[in-house]
Order: sequence, then structure tokens, then C-alpha cells
Amino acid sequence: MTLLKKARFVCVDCEATGLDPKNDRIIEVAGIDFTFDETRATYESLIDPEIPIPQASTDIHNITDSMIAGKPKIADELQRVLDFIGQGPIIGHSISYDIELIANAANKANIPHHLHTLAFIDTLRLARLYDESPSNSLEALRKHFNIPAEGAHRAMSDVIVNIQVFKHLVTKFTTVEQILERLKRPIVLSKMPLGKHKGRPFSEIPLEYLQWARHQNFDLDLSTSINQELKKRKKGRGFTQASNPFSDL
Repeated sequence: MTLLKKARFVCVDCEATGLDPKNDRIIEVAGIDFTFDETRATYESLIDPEIPIPQASTDIHNITDSMIAGKPKIADELQRVLDFIGQGPIIGHSISYDIELIANAANKANIPHHLHTLAFIDTLRLARLYDESPSNSLEALRKHFNIPAEGAHRAMSDVIVNIQVFKHLVTKFTTVEQILERLKRPIVLSKMPLGKHKGRPFSEIPLEYLQWARHQNFDLDLSTSINQELKKRKKGRGFTQASNPFSDL
């Protein structure tokens, strides 16, 4: 067992040209290698994606084409990124997105990696487990835990905040293995995290919407939560009873 207080982690965040990790390109990577007591190392680099940055992306992270002019291409920087990550565990908010961005870039550049074998801890899922913040966005969690702002939405500022959020979210755990084991199982959500019913308790969401939602490609936690609520309705415990003619659709 690895005690949390003694463990080494790497928190990583990427900014990209969009939200599709398969097709969009990295424009910034930042990371901090840390323990609970110290920062061991930092990494930060802007990346030239070799395509224009869409304005919608610039509006989010404030990185412009002029800022990445002359910066390294991702193929030239990837080995340093992979070496910095090392053996993990990797920490991040919706960290699967960042891992896929880096892994896909490495695959395209024919650079060997073992990212998919590393342990990772998603602070979004830890926040769902915690379930005491009004929202599970990184910014909402920062405010909830009274963590000082780190300026503009950029990779390194997000990493710095993310580490502090992580430390707050794992106070009930003692070892790294306890966290990893708990995150193998679905986390049942109390409220809908997205869509037109965002923020509503599942018990208040119309049955027809839940029946539509169960066929969508949502993550494990959300899919499990939707299916659990539908089972409750079928047993007659929801506000829409099992006698509803649509209940078996």
C-alpha cells in the first residue's frame, strides 16, 4: 500500500484546438510532479499545432496564433512530455481527455508510449463522489474550497488549482490504492450534470427524457445513475409510476 502523504503524483493539463482528442491538436501542455508536501518538478510549453487556432478555442484559453508562432511542434516535444509523466499516477480534471490527446499525438508521430497502462485519478469523478459542491467544474470546486485564483484559464494555472482541489477531495482516503479501487466502480450522481435538465435531481426529471438519455453515449457514472433512476420508476418509487404507458419503452 502507498500512503497518500508519501505518494508521488503528476498533475497534467492540456489546452487544444478543440474538444475532440482524436482530431484536435495540442497547443499547450503543463504538469507538476508533486507529493503532498512538495513540488518536485514542473513542465510547461506552448505548442505550435501547425494549423490556425479556432476563435472558439482562443476564447476559452486566450492562446492566439501569434503566441504559438515559433514554438516547438508536438512531435518534437512529446518525448519530454512522456518522460515528465513517467510512471504516474496521473491526476487531472476529466484527465482521460488529456491522456487521449497526448496518446493520439504520440501515435501519429510514431513515438512509443505506455500512457494507457498508467494509473490515473480523475478529480471530476472524485468531485462526484464528494457531492458537496454546487457544480463539479474545476472553477466551481476552486471557489467551493476557497482556493485562490491563478489567473487566466491556462494549462499551468489549471494544474496548480487542480492539485489543491485534489488534496481536498481525498481527505477520506489513506492510500492511493483505496482511491483507485473506489474509482473502478460507478459513482451514482444526485443531479443531472448536463443537458436541459442540468442541476435537477434525477427524481424530478421526466421519464421520457431518462428513457432517451439511457441510449446516449454517456460516461459510466451518468449511465449508471440514469439506469438506477429508471429502475426506481419501474418499481413505482419515482414521481412517475410504473403504470405510465411509456414505462417499458
